[in-house]
Order: sequence, then structure tokens, then C-alpha cells
Amino acid sequence: MTISDTLGRPLRNLRISVTDRCNLRCAYCMPEAEYAWLPREDLLHFEEISRLADVFTGVGVDRVRLTGGEPLVRRDLPRLVRLLAAKPALRDLAMTTNGVLLEEHAAALKEAGLHRVTVSLDTLKLERFRVLTRKDELPRVLAGIEAVSRAGFSNLKIDSVILRDVNDDELADLIDYGRRWNAEVRFIEYMDVGGATLWRRETVVSRNEMLARLAGRYGTVEPILEEGSTAPAERFRLPDGTTFGIIASTTAPFCRSCDRSRLTADGLWYLCLYASRGIDLRGPLRSGASDEELREILRSGWSRRDDRGAEERLALRQRASLISPADLKRDPHLEMHTRGG
Repeated sequence: MTISDTLGRPLRNLRISVTDRCNLRCAYCMPEAEYAWLPREDLLHFEEISRLADVFTGVGVDRVRLTGGEPLVRRDLPRLVRLLAAKPALRDLAMTTNGVLLEEHAAALKEAGLHRVTVSLDTLKLERFRVLTRKDELPRVLAGIEAVSRAGFSNLKIDSVILRDVNDDELADLIDYGRRWNAEVRFIEYMDVGGATLWRRETVVSRNEMLARLAGRYGTVEPILEEGSTAPAERFRLPDGTTFGIIASTTAPFCRSCDRSRLTADGLWYLCLYASRGIDLRGPLRSGASDEELREILRSGWSRRDDRGAEERLALRQRASLISPADLKRDPHLEMHTRGG
């Protein structure tokens, strides 16, 4: 039975981080030189993740997205996909990846039962990719996107974080690239969350500015009205029928309809991306708690939820990066790459 929080938001979507490690160092997510990592012995085993997924579906969750860090650096990930794909209660099983390892894993993920893939791609320019990520991996990412299409996945999405004077001149190029692979591009406003220690208000390219630029390039941009949708992206259509999305968490938060929570790779459950504390599920799980006892933890936690992190940030007069590098080193759970973005 579905449970609701204090604002009537149901618990439906769960993002499961399978690792805090990443093979890129994107400037908007991991700009620091050094990081504190979760102890490997604390990471949930695949069977533990599978059991917790059953517990979550027992209170209404029907959509799961695998995240990281970079999920494909977790060894034998298709085995976890197979465990989750076998659960009838899950209507949607997706994964977000930076695409670097996707070419070698796409076919196995499809065979294991993964429904959908989202690839993070912020630029199509080689040198710009290297500066943004501190790695020369753009060719492998592009090969991974091609492999997703070849493996037979549908509903491919490409997520692009847009930064002023960094990649905001590539809006049309990214849409045109997505069109080649029948992929819907979703532009994401730069968020002041987790380890975004370089965040500045002036670096944000707003939803309204993106729409104005795209209208100047393509002509009239029409909104796509989707009644009852709780997806984070607003969707739009260009005159030729091409669709794209914008996730405007920074300037136009969707907190009032957010049905998402996040499970870290070591079993902390976060009810908001901006939350400073999570609820421990690994401890009770490994101490022998029953499924009903675990479900009661979820019911209790979610029923008290009143989080509106992005709305509260928007209301601030003086707004800078959320967390200092020193605090991030003391508690790696505050990192966005730890709690799944």
C-alpha cells in the first residue's frame, strides 16, 4: 500500500546508488582534488539490495533507477539488474551512467532485463569534455550511446548539465545529436547541492533562458502537457516534432510533487537530495530485522517527510555552494555522487 508524506507526496520512485566511486571528475559534481570514500565492507551486497527493493515495493515503490557514482564501475552489475528485473512490482527499471563503460556492458544489461538507460553527456567537444571531466573519454561515451541503440533499448535519454560560458553554446548541437539516436535530451540547471563547491548563481543558465535561446534557433517551442506526471523534467516540442526536457531544480523547483528517495551504496536512505541526514537501513537489515520491521522504518520515515530542499534554497537571499570541502571530507554521504544525484 502506497504511503504519503506530510504534503501528500507518495513514495513511488527509488534511486539506488550501487557505488560512490566514479571514473570521471565532472567539475559541477566532483571538483575537489581528494575525496573520502565509503568503506568497501559497508557496501550493500546485491542480495541485500534485492531484499530492500522488495521492502520498498511493499510500501508502494514501483520505479527504480540504478545510479552511482558511476554504476558500471560496480563489478557484475548485470547480476543485480537480473535480480531486480524479476520483481513483478517494479514497472520501471532504469540506469543513469556517464557512458564510459557502456559499450562493453550494453548488451548484457539489456539481456539482464534493464528497461531504460540515461547517459550523462554535457558536451560534444573533445577538449571541452577533457576540461569538464578531467578525462579523455568522449569517444568511449559516444560509442556507448551507439551501443545502447544497437542493443535495442528504447526511450534513451541524454542528460546535460548546462553551465554559463562553459557549454551553454551547445544546446542546439546536443538536441541535434540526440535526434540522430532517437534520444530525448534533458537540460539540467546547475544545482547547488552536495559537492558542487564551485557553484555560483551567475553560472546557472535558467530554464527560461534556455527556452528563449532554443526558440531563437528553431522557432516556436511548445510545452508538452502531461497530466499527473511527477517526472523531474518539463518536456517541450520543437516545430519539427523533436522533443526535449528541462530539469529546472534551481530556478523552478518541483518539490511539491517529488516522489523520489535515495538509497546509498552503504544503506542510508535519504528523503531529499538536499537532506543533511539519512535513515540507516543497513544496520537493521544486517541485525536481522524482518521485512515488516524494515517496512515500518520506511512508513515512519516517509510519513514524517516535509522536505522541500530546492524550494528552501531558492528562497535564500545569499546563495552559495551548500557544503564546504572540509565538511564533505568529514561526511562523504553529503556528496551528490554518494547519494545518487
